[in-house]
Order: sequence, then structure tokens, then C-alpha cells
Amino acid sequence: MDLQRDESIVLVKLCCSGRPCPCFVPRGAAPMPLRSGTPLVVETEAGLSFGHVAGFLLRMNGKDGIRSEGTARLIRVATDEDISIRRRQQARERDAFRVGLLKIRERGLAMKLTRVEQMYDGSRLVFYFTAEGRVDFRELVRELAAEYRSRIEMRQIGVRDEARMLGGYGSCGRPLCCTAWLQAFEPVSIKMAKQQDLSLNPSKLSGLCGRLKCCLRYELPEGKLLRKSEIRDEVLADLGDHSH
Repeated sequence: MDLQRDESIVLVKLCCSGRPCPCFVPRGAAPMPLRSGTPLVVETEAGLSFGHVAGFLLRMNGKDGIRSEGTARLIRVATDEDISIRRRQQARERDAFRVGLLKIRERGLAMKLTRVEQMYDGSRLVFYFTAEGRVDFRELVRELAAEYRSRIEMRQIGVRDEARMLGGYGSCGRPLCCTAWLQAFEPVSIKMAKQQDLSLNPSKLSGLCGRLKCCLRYELPEGKLLRKSEIRDEVLADLGDHSH
């Protein structure tokens, strides 16, 4: 998606995404001023999706103010029919999650179901899950496809992605950074805690995802960010000593 002159940028909270993502609003695409909470139908890299306005960014004036990768583009402000469709999809997602859990338990599969998403165009149901290793879910997919007469996609995600998708509050009392504003997960090392003279108690350094808190990285004193090679060596060394 190439950014055009004078396009507005809004932040849109998609139905199955943790943090809001930027969305281009072409001139004249919205018949009325957008407000926080306005329901939208947008185009993403994965296809059409439903979301709500969560915030606003600057208006472009020909300069690159934001990267176009991973952004959405407004198709239309959601109509009553769009909202009705999304409500039916949400009911189907809840039912698919319930059935998916039952079938996973029946088969004793070593996987944890996180969320189910019905693509807005109705093309497929996406089951997000976490697992420590590879899982043979071929029979599960066949049963779910027969149950819902739809294409089934099983998508394995990491525990950090799970926390971003489900949301929550950190020990600081604020919403999780990955849900609220963090754009990407950066490597975090135990050495970053040592540089800040923090207690090395894993329960205090770990976030809801069970990994080291992302804020350990951006709270480092200025000039003390580790090089990527140092972070890699630290992470490899810590794997044998810390469960995070």
C-alpha cells in the first residue's frame, strides 16, 4: 500500500489484533468526520477486516510520516449490515472456540487455543494457538472443516503474540505495552536488568507472557543499549539458567 499525498492516518483496533494499527483514510473516503469508536471496514494484507477507530495520527503532506508496511486502508465506514454481519461472526467465533477446545482435549493435543477469528469475507476460520513444539493437527482440521463447512487455518503464535492478542495489565498497573503501543518485539536480555541494578527475581522480571518484560529494554540508561550480538549471546546463556 503506497501512501498518497493528503491521506489521513487513524489508528484502528481490528477484531483479533492486540494493538491498534495505522489505517490510511483516502481523501473523501469517509462521508463524515471519523470519531473514536467509529466502526470501519478496512483492507489489510490478509484481506477485508472489521475494526473501530482507536486514535488519530497526523495528516500527511507529502512527507513520509509512517511506513506503509503492515498498515490498513479504509474501504468504508461500517454500515448497519456490516455491523450485523460482524455480530454473527462473533457468535460463530465463540462457538468455534468452544468446539475447538473440546476437540483438542478429546485428542489430547499439546496445544493451547488462544482465539478464533472469522475472516470478514467469510473465506476461512483462523484458529490461533500456542504450543511448545510441532503439533499434528490434520485430523482436527478435517473435523473442524466438516463441522463449519469452511476453510480452516491453524496458526501457531508465540506467547508474546498471545499476550498482545488477549491483552491485560502489567505489574505497573497500565495496559500491556504490546497491546497499547509497542510496534514490534525486540530482543530482551537479563543483562539489561543487571545494568539497571534490578532484582534478578524471575517473577519480578517476567511479564504476563512469561518472558522478560519488554520495558527492560527501553528503560535502559541512555547509551547502554546492547548490540544485537551481545543480546544474542546473553539470551543463549540465559536459556539454561532462567525460565522466562
